[in-house]
Amino acid sequence: MESSDLYDRHRAVLPPWVPLFYDDPLEIASGTGRTLRGTDGKEYLDFYAGVAVNTLGYDVPEIREAVERKMRTGVVHSSTFYLIREQVELAERIAAASGIDDPVVFFTTSGSEAVETALLLATHHRQSQQVIALRYAYHGRSFGALSVTGDRAWQAQGLSPLRVAYARGGDKRNGGMNTLDDTAYVHACAQDLREIIATGTPERTAAMIVEPVQGVAGAVPLAPGQLRAYADVLRQHEILLIADEVQTGWGRTGRYWGHQWHEVTPDLLVFAKGVGSGFPLGGVVGRREVMTSLPGASVSTFGGNPLACAVALATLDYVDRYDLPAHALAMGELLRETLDAHMKDPGVAPLRGTGLLMALEFADELSGEPDVPRAVRVQERCRRQGLLVGLGGAFKNCLRIMPPLTVTAPEVRQAADILAAAVADDAADRQGPLAPPAHSLD
Repeated sequence: MESSDLYDRHRAVLPPWVPLFYDDPLEIASGTGRTLRGTDGKEYLDFYAGVAVNTLGYDVPEIREAVERKMRTGVVHSSTFYLIREQVELAERIAAASGIDDPVVFFTTSGSEAVETALLLATHHRQSQQVIALRYAYHGRSFGALSVTGDRAWQAQGLSPLRVAYARGGDKRNGGMNTLDDTAYVHACAQDLREIIATGTPERTAAMIVEPVQGVAGAVPLAPGQLRAYADVLRQHEILLIADEVQTGWGRTGRYWGHQWHEVTPDLLVFAKGVGSGFPLGGVVGRREVMTSLPGASVSTFGGNPLACAVALATLDYVDRYDLPAHALAMGELLRETLDAHMKDPGVAPLRGTGLLMALEFADELSGEPDVPRAVRVQERCRRQGLLVGLGGAFKNCLRIMPPLTVTAPEVRQAADILAAAVADDAADRQGPLAPPAHSLD
């Protein structure tokens, strides 16, 4: 009754466009490692990590100590009008890790705010409101971030502060290019971008914003060399490259940054989510020429506050000490191999993604059309068997899989067993499928 009562209260005071997973929405009570406990009294293996935020899992001693140490000073906020030691130290760490020449860092409280900042800097620096984004991209919920989001399901309305053109993402099926190999596809994408710049935009374009792996679209990686090809075209026209690393940063793809798989260096890099281990923190790191181009003063009141930065420093120490990028790559491959060996279903595509940013896609076996109800049913079955995964994809027919980067091999095998069993049970029980909940994402 308590959970039902809380759901009723949620619906009464929160807007209907804030969705909840599950027919019986879950309230989290506590967590340790990669295990969460609900107020329903059950334990769950977490393979969603608060939408890729909880990089290290739960109840991590190093994070708890960083919080307690800062809390004991009595100052968790002072504003950026004062020197903040943790902020400077964190900026130095991120600048050094970015690979960008002569980098400058600005902190925000979220990925959406960080994207807004990058767009503001790029459009001012280039004196143009024209931006290129990718089809099926997701960049946040605020005005400018929604403008460059290429997924209609997440766009609140058609108004925009920007002019936006859309280039091809990583999924070859979009536009009927699935017969091309990677080399041919990358060539076609580069040519498409040239045509967009030549005929579909004003003479001066500010920037192109790209997710190295399109997370909300269903963990769709760009094709090998695709971002490199885009960067070469952009450089010819002096168009800035913005890498949106909100979901792909801090080792989740098996590299520190997702763009490193393509051997490119962006002009601006947007980060958030996993760096704060649950504390609100985001930002932009970029070339000094661009980052310092704004003529007036600006500030993010809570961005880079002492407490969040202290937690981020402890998080990055942990990531580096245990080489979590390499661990994420190994655990992602283990999950892929285990599922490939134990899950055979013509309606489920092979596990897609990079590192521990992955997705399972469901489609009708005969028509190939996205099977949204089945994705919802399998997500529900996973919960019943003690596994939490997300729901998303460009057509909302994917299970999103992104556990904390500290996940262990036994936990990966356990998750694979649950996923395979949930898919098999659903296939065997087609006569009485669960109806999708009214408040799901479909």
